[in-house]
Amino acid sequence: MTNRQLGALITHTTASAGVTGGDQDGSQHKGILVFVRISAITGTTPTLTVTLEGKDATSGQYYTVLASAALNATGLTVLKVYPGLTASANVAVNDVLPPNWRVKTAIGGTGPSVTATVSAALIG
Repeated sequence: MTNRQLGALITHTTASAGVTGGDQDGSQHKGILVFVRISAITGTTPTLTVTLEGKDATSGQYYTVLASAALNATGLTVLKVYPGLTASANVAVNDVLPPNWRVKTAIGGTGPSVTATVSAALIG
């Protein structure tokens, strides 16, 4: 297994609503780094929340692996999933990457406008 950098999974350009990314294959990797880069965020108490979800192959149902805090400022946030990590609320989880996963975003606040990208690196 090797590490693999993925391009942008989600791109928001002055977005006011979140989106759900497509299913991704994590079967050859143990963990993931999810990079949330906010370059602009405006409105009344605007927030961006990013959730990494696993997919149950039998039922097709999604479940939360890790969700960020409600991010409200520009900058880079890194979410981490890997066996043996010290868990930290809304930042890192001691778990393996599910074989099937996706990311989704939620945008909150009054009149929010968010410019951001969500990308990832798979870890062997």
